[in-house]
Amino acid sequence: MIKRFMTNLCSDHLLASKTFYTTMFDLTVNFDSDWFIQLQDDKTGLELGLILRTSEIVPEAYRLTPQGFYLTFVVDDVEPYFQRAQDENFTIVQAPHDTFYGQRRLLLRDPDGTLVDVSAPIPNFQFQ
Repeated sequence: MIKRFMTNLCSDHLLASKTFYTTMFDLTVNFDSDWFIQLQDDKTGLELGLILRTSEIVPEAYRLTPQGFYLTFVVDDVEPYFQRAQDENFTIVQAPHDTFYGQRRLLLRDPDGTLVDVSAPIPNFQFQ
């Protein structure tokens, strides 16, 4: 039985990444050190870990910048996140737009280059 699931991102910029995720998504810092930061959403309990890429607990073969994945945060409304990203000068990959599959989607880049998808269901959308 799975009791907990947490995604850990390897980071070269722990403080900048902490600022990005706490500012953009109001995540709370539960643990903060010079090699690992644990973030949590107080309402849902969802967790995100940030770990220094060069930490001894990260096997050397996995210290490369990963590719072929992105994080998705599903929210009620994308627009406040877009405004927050603009206010903070975070990297916006793609401004909010409606997708063919019924989501309003904003794409950001975190300080380590991870693609971050912020999406909200389009109300009353009917897939054609």
